[in-house]
Amino acid sequence: MSSVGLHKSDLDDLAVTLKGVCGRVERDVMLAPFTWFRVGGPADIFANPQTEDELAALLSAIPENVPTTVLGVGSNVIIRDGGIRGVVIRLGRGFAAIDCDRETHEVTAGAAALDARVAQGAVKAGIAGLEFLRGIPGSIGGALTMNAGAYENDMSNQLVKAFGIDYSGKRHEFSPAELGYSYRHSNPPLPVIWTGALLRGTAGDGAQITARMDKIMAAREDSQPIRERTGGSTFKNPDLAESKGKKAWQLIDAAQCRGLRIRGAMVSTQHCNFLINTGDATAADLEELGETVRARVKEQSGVSLHWEIKRIGDAAIEGEG
Repeated sequence: MSSVGLHKSDLDDLAVTLKGVCGRVERDVMLAPFTWFRVGGPADIFANPQTEDELAALLSAIPENVPTTVLGVGSNVIIRDGGIRGVVIRLGRGFAAIDCDRETHEVTAGAAALDARVAQGAVKAGIAGLEFLRGIPGSIGGALTMNAGAYENDMSNQLVKAFGIDYSGKRHEFSPAELGYSYRHSNPPLPVIWTGALLRGTAGDGAQITARMDKIMAAREDSQPIRERTGGSTFKNPDLAESKGKKAWQLIDAAQCRGLRIRGAMVSTQHCNFLINTGDATAADLEELGETVRARVKEQSGVSLHWEIKRIGDAAIEGEG
């Protein structure tokens, strides 16, 4: 029996039911290929809706006792080796549309649209203010959830409306004020799966916007291990008063964790707030390494680092995986 109280036959039956409302539904799909770390076990049921109608029908068909997990492009997540119980939803290409309005300086982007492509679409339309998205690995859905930001800007400053569907299949839209945004955090009034966002920039010169985006990418490539199997910043920056002005990477460095390894998992030598799968790491290796870093930083500085990367799913059963 699974952790949600469903036998294999129950899950088989549920998968058949869900396939009737959503084109692609599969059992026991390995999730590692969908994450940047390339780790993680299977989803009990994997669904890939292509339209809002499919997503709404899918959500309304999932029983309340079955947990539902949304997976974006997997850039900021560790999926544990035992996988994820219940239904994992990954939005399809139908949610990746980007539409830019040159007159209003607004960009409508689907939740599966890559942040970088939204920034590139904006610059082609002469819309400034969204350049920061070029340096954020991930999609608009994740950016809404995390109030993603970089280079002194974030989603809360550019968002006009966010669109989502709740777990009963009802559509909603929210203003930034309703989302309870804070640093790398949102608190919407009810749980939803994001389907898209309306962003607003300002009129800008294409060459100048491109120059700023190029500067952002150059800085990112110089400072971050973007070509490795990584997941972005591992820990949130602490309160600067608590940390005496030091950011997370500085605390990690001071605790002599740069280059620290646990089996196939390693703290990046280029930017020590990044963990790397050197090739054969498991999710357990990465999580153990992260907790080791947290413990060393706490011992050295007294500061408690908090995970920015989401860790989801079940640990592998001993002797398996």
